[in-house]
Amino acid sequence: MKREKLPWLADNPFYTKRFALYIGQRCRSGTIRDVARELKLDWKTVKDLEKQYMREQLRRAPKPAPRVIGIDEIAIRKGHIYRIVVSDLDRGRPIWFGGTDRSEASMDQFFAELGAKKSARIELAVMDMWKAFRNSTARHAPQASILFDKFHVMCHLGDALDTVRKSEYRRLQGKERDYIKGQKYTLLSHRANLTLDGRHALKKLLAANKRLNTAYVLKESFGQLWDYRREGWARRFFENWKAALKWQRLKAYEQFAAMIERHWEGIAAHCREENKVSLGFVEGLNNKIRVIQRRAYGLRDEEYLRLKVLTCMLPPI
Repeated sequence: MKREKLPWLADNPFYTKRFALYIGQRCRSGTIRDVARELKLDWKTVKDLEKQYMREQLRRAPKPAPRVIGIDEIAIRKGHIYRIVVSDLDRGRPIWFGGTDRSEASMDQFFAELGAKKSARIELAVMDMWKAFRNSTARHAPQASILFDKFHVMCHLGDALDTVRKSEYRRLQGKERDYIKGQKYTLLSHRANLTLDGRHALKKLLAANKRLNTAYVLKESFGQLWDYRREGWARRFFENWKAALKWQRLKAYEQFAAMIERHWEGIAAHCREENKVSLGFVEGLNNKIRVIQRRAYGLRDEEYLRLKVLTCMLPPI
Protein backbone atom coordinates (compact mmCIF):
# COMPACT_ATOMS: atom_id res chain seq x y z
CA MET A 1 0.00 0.00 0.00
CA LYS A 2 1.34 3.42 -0.96
CA ARG A 3 -0.11 6.87 -0.31
CA GLU A 4 0.51 9.66 -2.75
CA LYS A 5 2.08 12.79 -1.21
CA LEU A 6 0.41 15.94 -2.50
CA PRO A 7 2.61 19.07 -2.33
CA TRP A 8 -0.32 21.42 -1.70
CA LEU A 9 -1.47 19.63 1.48
CA ALA A 10 -0.46 20.91 4.92
CA ASP A 11 1.18 18.70 7.57
CA ASN A 12 -2.39 18.08 8.72
CA PRO A 13 -3.83 16.30 5.63
CA PHE A 14 -7.33 17.71 6.24
CA TYR A 15 -6.15 21.22 5.24
CA THR A 16 -4.25 22.78 2.37
CA LYS A 17 -1.01 24.74 2.72
CA ARG A 18 -2.80 27.85 1.53
CA PHE A 19 -5.28 27.53 4.40
CA ALA A 20 -2.38 26.98 6.86
CA LEU A 21 -0.75 30.20 5.65
CA TYR A 22 -4.04 32.04 6.12
CA ILE A 23 -4.30 30.72 9.69
CA GLY A 24 -0.72 31.83 10.39
CA GLN A 25 -1.39 35.34 9.08
CA ARG A 26 -4.51 35.64 11.26
CA CYS A 27 -2.61 34.45 14.35
CA ARG A 28 -0.05 37.26 13.94
CA SER A 29 -2.70 39.73 15.13
CA GLY A 30 -5.08 37.53 17.13
CA THR A 31 -5.00 34.77 19.72
CA ILE A 32 -5.35 31.08 18.88
CA ARG A 33 -8.69 30.92 20.71
CA ASP A 34 -10.11 33.89 18.80
CA VAL A 35 -9.04 32.48 15.41
CA ALA A 36 -10.40 29.03 16.32
CA ARG A 37 -13.76 30.56 17.33
CA GLU A 38 -13.95 32.63 14.13
CA LEU A 39 -13.21 29.70 11.81
CA LYS A 40 -15.05 27.07 13.92
CA LEU A 41 -11.93 24.93 14.40
CA ASP A 42 -10.41 23.19 17.39
CA TRP A 43 -7.73 25.39 19.03
CA LYS A 44 -5.16 22.57 18.77
CA THR A 45 -5.69 22.46 15.01
CA VAL A 46 -5.16 26.22 14.75
CA LYS A 47 -1.98 25.96 16.84
CA ASP A 48 -0.57 23.16 14.65
CA LEU A 49 -1.31 25.11 11.46
CA GLU A 50 0.28 28.25 12.90
CA LYS A 51 3.40 26.23 13.75
CA GLN A 52 3.62 25.15 10.11
CA TYR A 53 3.31 28.80 9.02
CA MET A 54 6.12 29.87 11.38
CA ARG A 55 8.41 27.03 10.24
CA GLU A 56 7.88 28.19 6.67
CA GLN A 57 8.81 31.75 7.71
CA LEU A 58 12.08 30.46 9.18
CA ARG A 59 12.78 28.35 6.11
CA ARG A 60 12.44 31.40 3.83
CA ALA A 61 14.47 33.71 6.10
CA PRO A 62 18.20 34.16 5.35
CA LYS A 63 20.54 31.92 7.30
CA PRO A 64 22.05 33.80 10.27
CA ALA A 65 25.62 35.05 9.85
CA PRO A 66 25.72 37.87 12.40
CA ARG A 67 28.34 40.59 12.77
CA VAL A 68 26.80 42.13 15.92
CA ILE A 69 24.87 39.97 18.39
CA GLY A 70 22.73 40.86 21.40
CA ILE A 71 22.46 38.32 24.23
CA ASP A 72 19.75 38.30 26.89
CA GLU A 73 17.78 35.82 28.98
CA ILE A 74 14.04 35.54 29.49
CA ALA A 75 12.07 33.81 32.25
CA ILE A 76 9.64 31.30 30.74
CA ARG A 77 8.13 30.14 34.04
CA LYS A 78 8.22 30.94 37.72
CA GLY A 79 11.07 29.45 39.73
CA HIS A 80 13.97 31.05 37.82
CA ILE A 81 13.46 28.95 34.67
CA TYR A 82 15.39 30.81 31.95
CA ARG A 83 16.11 30.53 28.24
CA ILE A 84 18.68 32.49 26.25
CA VAL A 85 17.75 34.69 23.29
CA VAL A 86 20.44 35.77 20.80
CA SER A 87 19.66 38.50 18.26
CA ASP A 88 21.29 39.80 15.09
CA LEU A 89 21.39 43.53 15.83
CA ASP A 90 22.29 44.51 12.25
CA ARG A 91 19.19 42.83 10.82
CA GLY A 92 17.02 43.45 13.87
CA ARG A 93 15.79 39.89 14.42
CA PRO A 94 16.25 37.08 16.97
CA ILE A 95 18.27 34.18 15.55
CA TRP A 96 18.47 31.69 18.43
CA PHE A 97 16.28 30.66 21.37
CA GLY A 98 17.41 27.82 23.57
CA GLY A 99 19.49 26.39 26.35
CA THR A 100 18.21 24.91 29.58
CA ASP A 101 19.10 27.89 31.79
CA ARG A 102 21.36 30.95 31.57
CA SER A 103 24.58 29.05 32.27
CA GLU A 104 27.81 29.00 30.28
CA ALA A 105 26.99 25.52 28.95
CA SER A 106 23.67 26.77 27.54
CA MET A 107 25.40 29.73 25.88
CA ASP A 108 27.93 27.30 24.37
CA GLN A 109 25.04 25.60 22.55
CA PHE A 110 24.44 28.74 20.48
CA PHE A 111 28.04 28.92 19.28
CA ALA A 112 28.03 25.16 18.56
CA GLU A 113 24.97 25.57 16.32
CA LEU A 114 26.34 28.71 14.68
CA GLY A 115 29.64 27.00 13.89
CA ALA A 116 33.26 28.05 14.33
CA LYS A 117 33.45 29.80 10.93
CA LYS A 118 30.48 32.11 11.56
CA SER A 119 31.48 32.64 15.20
CA ALA A 120 34.80 33.98 13.96
CA ARG A 121 32.93 36.70 12.00
CA ILE A 122 31.29 38.19 15.11
CA GLU A 123 32.75 41.64 15.79
CA LEU A 124 30.64 42.83 18.73
CA ALA A 125 28.56 41.15 21.45
CA VAL A 126 26.10 43.26 23.46
CA MET A 127 25.03 41.74 26.80
CA ASP A 128 24.40 42.43 30.46
CA MET A 129 27.17 41.82 33.00
CA TRP A 130 26.34 38.13 33.49
CA LYS A 131 29.63 36.26 33.79
CA ALA A 132 28.49 33.10 31.96
CA PHE A 133 27.65 35.04 28.76
CA ARG A 134 30.95 36.89 28.90
CA ASN A 135 33.05 33.74 29.41
CA SER A 136 31.34 31.74 26.66
CA THR A 137 31.65 34.60 24.14
CA ALA A 138 35.32 35.18 25.00
CA ARG A 139 36.06 31.48 24.43
CA HIS A 140 34.16 30.95 21.17
CA ALA A 141 34.53 34.43 19.61
CA PRO A 142 37.73 35.88 21.14
CA GLN A 143 37.98 38.49 18.38
CA ALA A 144 34.61 40.06 19.34
CA SER A 145 34.44 43.18 21.51
CA ILE A 146 32.14 42.82 24.51
CA LEU A 147 29.78 45.72 25.18
CA PHE A 148 27.67 45.93 28.32
CA ASP A 149 24.14 47.14 27.68
CA LYS A 150 23.50 50.65 29.01
CA PHE A 151 19.97 49.67 30.08
CA HIS A 152 21.22 46.98 32.47
CA VAL A 153 23.97 49.22 33.89
CA MET A 154 21.45 51.97 34.63
CA CYS A 155 19.11 49.38 36.20
CA HIS A 156 21.85 48.60 38.74
CA LEU A 157 22.18 52.32 39.47
CA GLY A 158 18.40 52.58 39.88
CA ASP A 159 18.53 49.71 42.38
CA ALA A 160 21.22 51.59 44.32
CA LEU A 161 19.04 54.72 44.43
CA ASP A 162 16.06 52.67 45.62
CA THR A 163 18.23 51.17 48.38
CA VAL A 164 19.04 54.71 49.57
CA ARG A 165 15.32 55.61 49.46
CA LYS A 166 14.41 52.58 51.61
CA SER A 167 17.15 53.31 54.15
CA GLU A 168 15.95 56.92 54.47
CA TYR A 169 12.35 55.77 54.91
CA ARG A 170 13.41 53.46 57.75
CA ARG A 171 15.54 56.17 59.37
CA LEU A 172 12.93 58.94 59.40
CA GLN A 173 9.74 59.26 61.41
CA GLY A 174 6.45 61.12 61.16
CA LYS A 175 5.91 63.85 58.58
CA GLU A 176 9.40 63.53 57.08
CA ARG A 177 8.46 60.00 55.97
CA ASP A 178 5.43 61.23 54.02
CA TYR A 179 7.62 62.92 51.41
CA ILE A 180 9.28 59.57 50.60
CA LYS A 181 6.31 57.22 50.70
CA GLY A 182 5.10 56.15 47.25
CA GLN A 183 7.82 58.10 45.38
CA LYS A 184 9.90 55.16 44.11
CA TYR A 185 9.14 55.64 40.43
CA THR A 186 9.27 59.42 40.72
CA LEU A 187 12.91 59.09 41.78
CA LEU A 188 13.77 56.43 39.19
CA SER A 189 12.30 58.38 36.25
CA HIS A 190 14.10 61.12 34.36
CA ARG A 191 12.71 64.51 35.25
CA ALA A 192 11.82 65.20 31.59
CA ASN A 193 9.55 62.13 31.58
CA LEU A 194 7.56 63.13 34.67
CA THR A 195 4.11 64.69 34.63
CA LEU A 196 3.58 68.13 36.18
CA ASP A 197 2.38 66.54 39.44
CA GLY A 198 5.41 64.21 39.42
CA ARG A 199 7.77 67.16 39.05
CA HIS A 200 6.15 68.97 41.97
CA ALA A 201 6.41 65.81 44.13
CA LEU A 202 10.06 65.36 43.13
CA LYS A 203 10.88 68.99 43.96
CA LYS A 204 9.33 68.69 47.44
CA LEU A 205 11.08 65.38 48.10
CA LEU A 206 14.55 66.61 47.09
CA ALA A 207 14.11 69.82 49.11
CA ALA A 208 13.08 67.83 52.19
CA ASN A 209 15.82 65.16 52.12
CA LYS A 210 19.46 66.03 51.48
CA ARG A 211 20.74 62.45 51.04
CA LEU A 212 18.09 61.61 48.46
CA ASN A 213 18.83 64.88 46.69
CA THR A 214 22.51 63.92 46.45
CA ALA A 215 21.69 60.38 45.31
CA TYR A 216 19.27 61.66 42.65
CA VAL A 217 21.76 64.19 41.24
CA LEU A 218 24.47 61.50 41.08
CA LYS A 219 22.07 59.13 39.30
CA GLU A 220 21.07 61.73 36.70
CA SER A 221 24.65 62.84 36.04
CA PHE A 222 25.98 59.29 35.53
CA GLY A 223 24.15 59.00 32.20
CA GLN A 224 26.67 61.48 30.76
CA LEU A 225 29.23 58.64 30.69
CA TRP A 226 27.77 57.32 27.41
CA ASP A 227 28.19 60.67 25.62
CA TYR A 228 32.01 60.54 25.49
CA ARG A 229 33.80 59.53 22.31
CA ARG A 230 37.19 58.78 23.90
CA GLU A 231 37.89 56.32 26.67
CA GLY A 232 40.25 58.71 28.46
CA TRP A 233 37.57 61.37 28.80
CA ALA A 234 35.03 58.78 29.97
CA ARG A 235 37.50 57.47 32.55
CA ARG A 236 38.19 60.98 33.85
CA PHE A 237 34.45 61.60 34.20
CA PHE A 238 33.98 58.32 36.11
CA GLU A 239 36.86 59.10 38.47
CA ASN A 240 35.32 62.51 39.24
CA TRP A 241 31.90 60.91 39.72
CA LYS A 242 33.38 58.32 42.07
CA ALA A 243 35.25 61.04 44.01
CA ALA A 244 31.95 62.84 44.58
CA LEU A 245 30.80 59.84 46.66
CA LYS A 246 33.37 60.60 49.33
CA TRP A 247 31.83 61.54 52.70
CA GLN A 248 28.29 61.02 51.32
CA ARG A 249 27.61 57.78 53.26
CA LEU A 250 25.97 56.17 50.22
CA LYS A 251 27.14 52.56 50.56
CA ALA A 252 24.91 51.28 47.73
CA TYR A 253 26.51 53.82 45.35
CA GLU A 254 30.00 52.80 46.46
CA GLN A 255 29.14 49.17 45.66
CA PHE A 256 27.81 50.26 42.26
CA ALA A 257 31.05 52.18 41.56
CA ALA A 258 33.08 49.08 42.49
CA MET A 259 31.00 47.00 40.06
CA ILE A 260 31.63 49.53 37.26
CA GLU A 261 35.35 49.37 38.07
CA ARG A 262 35.35 45.59 37.70
CA HIS A 263 33.50 45.73 34.35
CA TRP A 264 35.09 48.88 32.98
CA GLU A 265 36.36 47.35 29.74
CA GLY A 266 32.86 46.39 28.58
CA ILE A 267 31.51 49.85 29.45
CA ALA A 268 34.40 51.79 27.90
CA ALA A 269 33.73 49.93 24.63
CA HIS A 270 30.84 52.40 24.10
CA CYS A 271 33.40 55.10 23.33
CA ARG A 272 34.73 53.40 20.19
CA GLU A 273 33.03 54.57 17.01
CA GLU A 274 32.83 51.07 15.48
CA ASN A 275 30.74 49.93 18.49
CA LYS A 276 27.94 52.46 17.95
CA VAL A 277 24.88 50.21 17.56
CA SER A 278 21.24 50.50 18.56
CA LEU A 279 21.08 49.09 22.08
CA GLY A 280 17.32 49.36 22.50
CA PHE A 281 16.51 46.34 20.33
CA VAL A 282 17.52 43.68 22.88
CA GLU A 283 15.33 45.09 25.64
CA GLY A 284 12.53 45.89 23.16
CA LEU A 285 12.57 42.24 22.06
CA ASN A 286 12.39 41.14 25.69
CA ASN A 287 9.27 43.29 26.14
CA LYS A 288 7.75 41.82 22.97
CA ILE A 289 8.32 38.29 24.29
CA ARG A 290 6.59 39.19 27.56
CA VAL A 291 3.60 40.47 25.53
CA ILE A 292 3.48 37.13 23.64
CA GLN A 293 3.51 35.22 26.94
CA ARG A 294 0.93 37.48 28.57
CA ARG A 295 -1.43 37.32 25.57
CA ALA A 296 -1.42 33.52 25.82
CA TYR A 297 -1.68 33.54 29.65
CA GLY A 298 1.58 31.58 29.74
CA LEU A 299 2.86 29.06 27.19
CA ARG A 300 3.47 25.45 28.19
CA ASP A 301 4.57 24.38 24.70
CA GLU A 302 8.18 25.55 24.57
CA GLU A 303 8.58 24.73 20.87
CA TYR A 304 5.62 27.01 20.09
CA LEU A 305 7.20 29.82 22.18
CA ARG A 306 10.53 29.30 20.39
CA LEU A 307 8.86 29.66 16.99
CA LYS A 308 6.92 32.75 18.14
CA VAL A 309 10.12 34.42 19.35
CA LEU A 310 12.17 33.61 16.24
CA THR A 311 9.48 34.81 13.84
CA CYS A 312 8.15 37.88 15.70
CA MET A 313 10.36 40.23 13.64
CA LEU A 314 10.11 38.40 10.30
CA PRO A 315 7.85 39.75 7.54
CA PRO A 316 4.56 37.88 6.89
CA ILE A 317 4.33 35.44 4.01
